[in-house]
Amino acid sequence: MNTNNKIGEFLGKTNSSSNYGIKYWHHIVFWLVYFIFNTVRWSSIHNDFLYSLKTNLIGFPIHMMLAYFNVYYLMPKFVYKQKYLLYGLGIFGSLVIMLLVKFNLTYYLVSNDVMPEGQEETNSITFAYSVTTMIGEVYVMSFFTAIKLTIDWLRESSKLHDLERRQLKTELRFLRSQVSPHFFFNTLNNIYSLTLEKSDKAPEVILKLSELMRYLLYATKKRRQDLTNEIECIQNYIDLERIRFDDTLKIDIHISGNLNGCSIAPMLLVPLVENCFKHGASKNIGQMKININLEVEDGQMTFKISNNIPNADRATNFPTRSGGIGLSNVKKRLELGYDDSDYDLSIFEEDQMFNVILKLKVI
Repeated sequence: MNTNNKIGEFLGKTNSSSNYGIKYWHHIVFWLVYFIFNTVRWSSIHNDFLYSLKTNLIGFPIHMMLAYFNVYYLMPKFVYKQKYLLYGLGIFGSLVIMLLVKFNLTYYLVSNDVMPEGQEETNSITFAYSVTTMIGEVYVMSFFTAIKLTIDWLRESSKLHDLERRQLKTELRFLRSQVSPHFFFNTLNNIYSLTLEKSDKAPEVILKLSELMRYLLYATKKRRQDLTNEIECIQNYIDLERIRFDDTLKIDIHISGNLNGCSIAPMLLVPLVENCFKHGASKNIGQMKININLEVEDGQMTFKISNNIPNADRATNFPTRSGGIGLSNVKKRLELGYDDSDYDLSIFEEDQMFNVILKLKVI
């Protein structure tokens, strides 16, 4: 590590993109402003600007050495390792050394009266002089340390938030892409069967699968997608499933309202549709019914989807599937991608039908 890097590390300079990094000029400005303020303050107290200037020229290097010694050596070495007694001894020892240095420099370079604000002349290290001087140094050290710790806390907090945002983005992308692989395997098997039969449906099925996969690959990278694209994806999904279930499946779809300008988190509705096939149609004996109703009014979408409960589940009083992977996916994505006031999700069973109602702000 070269000298510049060591100095940068010592002064807290980072290569991070954080807004709370400490630069060289921050240190310079801080001490310069504090020096001017202290010089003016003490010149008004003593009514002697030259004396104030001299004492501050002596005192400030001592302030700075103590402040940096505390923040960059004593605290990392002892406080962060919970060695508080050693830290206290280190502080006391550094204050004693500071007291001796400051007294002698003031006495020999400025004035024999090292504490003119006292009631009588002070030309030796008295108890009053020691306490007053040490308290002053502790004040400066505490002020500097408080600023440094606050900036460090803000920087770490910013890093934590950045990490959380990256994790949320990663988790959202993962959740968006969670469409059952069984669906693709079944669709490929259907395509294989159609090609063996040399059916005219094969090209259409391949095209729909291609469009669905394109949507999964590209739309999921966006935070929001046009609602019309999500509906088209659902339609392709349903058309592909129709091939597998044929006449045993009855689907009613109703879409109403003005969809222009409406957006939604991509792949948010598809798991709800997939859930009907996974837990309904694939288990049902007899005709399977799925009802889908999507309505947009005043910037709010109401998406209702229901399927009849499989016969086997009715006989065993199978509980509501509120904890299924698809529904858990939707719940998690709503929590991550929307404010609580922007959506309402209801899951319930009624009249031998499993129902999901999602009300969502789409503008």
